[in-house]
Amino acid sequence: MTSSRAPSRPVPADVPADTAPLPVIRAAYRAHPGFEADLEETLRRAGARLSAWQGDLALSPDAPVECPWALDIWTAPRLLPVPSIKGAAGALRGIQRNWALCSTGNHRRAALIEAALPPVKAKPVAFPAPVPTAPLGGWTLLRPDLMLASPEKTSPYPAGAPVLVEDHEGPPSRAYLKLWEAFLAARHWPGPGDACLDLGACPGGWTWALAKLGAQVVAVDKAPLDPRVAAMPGVSVRQESAFGLDPRTHPEVDWLLSDVICYPARLLGLVRRWIEAGKARHMLCTIKFQGGTDHDTASEFAAIPGARLTHGAYNKHELMFHWSRSGMERRSPADG
Repeated sequence: MTSSRAPSRPVPADVPADTAPLPVIRAAYRAHPGFEADLEETLRRAGARLSAWQGDLALSPDAPVECPWALDIWTAPRLLPVPSIKGAAGALRGIQRNWALCSTGNHRRAALIEAALPPVKAKPVAFPAPVPTAPLGGWTLLRPDLMLASPEKTSPYPAGAPVLVEDHEGPPSRAYLKLWEAFLAARHWPGPGDACLDLGACPGGWTWALAKLGAQVVAVDKAPLDPRVAAMPGVSVRQESAFGLDPRTHPEVDWLLSDVICYPARLLGLVRRWIEAGKARHMLCTIKFQGGTDHDTASEFAAIPGARLTHGAYNKHELMFHWSRSGMERRSPADG
């Protein structure tokens, strides 16, 4: 679903620095274009106010909260004066080395400041690849004489999401891209020999990606799997409904994955049955919304102990549900 951005006022750009009131900004949320209304609603439900939009950044005077519809969250923003190009770059370098520009206005001036900083480029990511660990901050110009800079942000990628190197030969669909992105967000994915159950597997994009990692994959779908994927080593096929499986009698799996097209409430029931049965160590499922966003059911997914929701650049009108039996502590935005 695409949703229009609710009207809100940006930080004034035409008021002299000595008379413009400085806004209070304690968090900034980078939106995936088209999902601004979902981001706003999630913040509202979390009790976080939205004071203004600055380009793709939703600025809040409240402490950062979890927001799965944000590609990136700036968790320690501060206002810095911009006396000159050199002065702005020096102020950023005085805090830390690596900074990624989110250009939201005053683009020429921002580009000149960026050129005076150590280069930070969004290099294409060939999955599987290590997730960057070097400290990376985000900054933008609010006015020609004022910038917002956060030395800490939740995404290790400059633009808030990885740019993935696509495989145009092997997979039968592009669905594997959102799976790769979700694995990178979790910083964890199946390894050789892991038992994976892929629900709603047809035509086989996720099964292909899992088999390429060396996992043992059981692909479940009433529709037939792409023959090339079905023939891959480690892949077996069950041509039946994903909802017909009884987790109480099913062998334990390392990973339960689902890209099934169904209403969120039905998927929630499936997830709860598998968790209660104790037959999966990890889960990664797509919560697909039909029509409007079902924020109530999304909140029920998020409330499951050990769960986390994300929305990436390769997702459509959907959220990714991450869960681990190990009881992974719910990570706050400050944890990254």
